[in-house]
Amino acid sequence: MKWSITNNKTWDQLEQTFDWVADMRNVPQSPFHHAEGDVAIHTRMVLDALQSLDEFKRLDEQQQEVMWAAALLHDVEKRSTTITEEDGRITSRGHARQGEYTARQVLYKTIPTPFAIREQVAALVRYHGLPLWILERPNPKKVVLEASLRLDMPLLAMLAKADALGRRCLDQQDLLDRIELFKAFCEEQQCWHAPRVFPTDLARFVYFHKEDSSPDYVPFDDLKGEVIMLSGLPGMGKDTYLKKNYPGLPVISLDDIRRKNKLKPDDPSATGWAVQEAKEQAKVFLRKGEPFAWNATNITRQLRGQWIDLFVSYKARVKLVYIETSYKEWINQNSNREYPVPNQVLSRLLSKLEVPLPQEAHRVEYIV
Repeated sequence: MKWSITNNKTWDQLEQTFDWVADMRNVPQSPFHHAEGDVAIHTRMVLDALQSLDEFKRLDEQQQEVMWAAALLHDVEKRSTTITEEDGRITSRGHARQGEYTARQVLYKTIPTPFAIREQVAALVRYHGLPLWILERPNPKKVVLEASLRLDMPLLAMLAKADALGRRCLDQQDLLDRIELFKAFCEEQQCWHAPRVFPTDLARFVYFHKEDSSPDYVPFDDLKGEVIMLSGLPGMGKDTYLKKNYPGLPVISLDDIRRKNKLKPDDPSATGWAVQEAKEQAKVFLRKGEPFAWNATNITRQLRGQWIDLFVSYKARVKLVYIETSYKEWINQNSNREYPVPNQVLSRLLSKLEVPLPQEAHRVEYIV
């Protein structure tokens, strides 16, 4: 069955159905880059431009729906990031990153969407400006290879082209030329039609975690022991996954440490102590090169990175397992837990969720 963000695509209906579409109205944009007007006008123009592209017409119906949803959502968080600076310039720095979070929430909580489609839309929103500014990035090769692990570059270029055509500006042709350069750059980096192929999983991990590393470099594999690192919101079924797939494997759990020591989850000092205790327990296994599971929510990339850096410093191999179920099932599972988490806390955590990326660990698996 074909997924669609909505079957009624008239703008009036979109504004009535989705508050985040209605919010686009009257959000100002830079008159230099967007002389057409506010975000609502721009988004409508982008949707029209997208559907007029020959490359869009050649997509199958499902991919057309994915691209249409990404175009609708691409500037959704200009509403929260747009400011007028002291010199009068209108900017919306960070709108693409924040837009990824919003797209993920909308397509998980409000509009049930298959995981792969949802993450494709979220990635398109996150990187929609990349083809226009790739060569101005500090490390363009690494950025484009990272993006290629999440989505198809021709689709990203298509969205950027619609974004450039769906506006009124003096530098439109320059924007279109930049997209052609982006295509050439991706072809040069061997990631235009598929993700860059790395020699080994370890080679991919080292490239994204070490400065000045080459994607063709093959590091010597001297890793010992494996850490099964779980990631997922509370109540998603991480404990059940471990019991079913890794019976008998030692498990370090922050929740278990808190409960054993009767610590309150909302007490920062208690949480700090629990984290330190968990770290000391992990070091015992790491020094011996023995496998264990690290069971915590780990919903942000920054937090996961801190722990992965620790594990790797002891030459451990890290398998990162992300676990997710549908929104309805998640709420039911949480309410039936021995220690349920308040719904308002779940909503707050969902707003911060960053689904693990393929390059974060030696292996990344998605159980959805």
